[in-house]
Amino acid sequence: MILVVEIVLVVLIALVLLALGTVRILPPMAEKRMNRVHAKPPYPVSSDARSLHQRLFIADLHADSLLWNRDLLKRESYGHIDLPRLQEANVALQVFASVTKVPMGLNFERNEPKRDLITILALAQAWRPRTWRSLLQRALYASEKLRRVAARSNGQILLIERTRDLAELAARRQRDPRVIGALLALEGVHALQGRLENLDVLYDAGFRMIGLHHFFDNEAGGSAHGVECGGLTQFGRELVQCIQQKKMALDLAHSSPAVVADALALATAPVFVSHVGLRGTRDNSRNLSDEQARGVAATGGVMGIAMFEHAVGGKTLDATARAMRYGADLVGVDHIAIGSDFDGSIVAPIDVTGIPRLTESLMRHGFAANEIEKIMGGNVLRVLKQILP
Repeated sequence: MILVVEIVLVVLIALVLLALGTVRILPPMAEKRMNRVHAKPPYPVSSDARSLHQRLFIADLHADSLLWNRDLLKRESYGHIDLPRLQEANVALQVFASVTKVPMGLNFERNEPKRDLITILALAQAWRPRTWRSLLQRALYASEKLRRVAARSNGQILLIERTRDLAELAARRQRDPRVIGALLALEGVHALQGRLENLDVLYDAGFRMIGLHHFFDNEAGGSAHGVECGGLTQFGRELVQCIQQKKMALDLAHSSPAVVADALALATAPVFVSHVGLRGTRDNSRNLSDEQARGVAATGGVMGIAMFEHAVGGKTLDATARAMRYGADLVGVDHIAIGSDFDGSIVAPIDVTGIPRLTESLMRHGFAANEIEKIMGGNVLRVLKQILP
């Protein structure tokens, strides 16, 4: 009996050590492969671009950094974002998205909601057991992660939930430009698990931007990359109304053209498309048509132009700036913003410390200083002031 106990104990210790090794080694290895850059830092820019950049309020509408086990307070040599690098880039507001489900065999054209990759990631990174099967709990876990990071940041990360938080952010950055606002977003309402009341749960957890879809159709309607690609369901229509009533930002990234049309028809406030491209510069199902872009602008909303090739048609920041130029010419500069998709399993032109190069590229594309101020963050700030409670 003693021998059996000893054997079991040895096996358990071995499993624990194996698990610890898996958590410490495999996820960083995976992220180094998935969140890469075309050009490594440093990223030199002209003195004129640097001077303008340092005067801007910079906001990015989408990053998936909460997916990973990196300590966001520690500067790393891999991935795209952490607090020290955001500070170096003079970013004032970062939207952090919660991704709760990703289908295996991910592609931009047609995905079924089967065999979820996030389950594997949750197990490999030793997320709480409650997250292993519950999409809602995964979203809540992301909220907890962000709150823990903010609590350990010595006041350098301020959670943004109300307009008064935006005012506080501006005041604190006057005294210390290293302070960064963090707004929590949901990427796909499948995390509600078909229950409208779970929107209240997420609101109470600090979520203030709700993306209806990710890469597959869900209870609210069709994804741009789903099977049916249909419009809003009855649940989806009720949900859009609830999101707006609760003064949360509605995000139409990844939604099907039919859902975009239905949601715009229901919109009573400006809407976001957090990370996207425009078909005028890269024609694919991921991007917005001219008609859709005009519809978003008609609500007073903002489109965050992404930083990866499939969205903007090129591997450089110049491609992102070119898409921004096209959008500004189409619907006006007041409706264009940054939606990097950093840490979202993309190969980006830069990590976040290269953002000053985007300012420089916008200057080359003929934008005036006041227009660059709007694109780099002013438009996001304006719309959030309109929407948030």
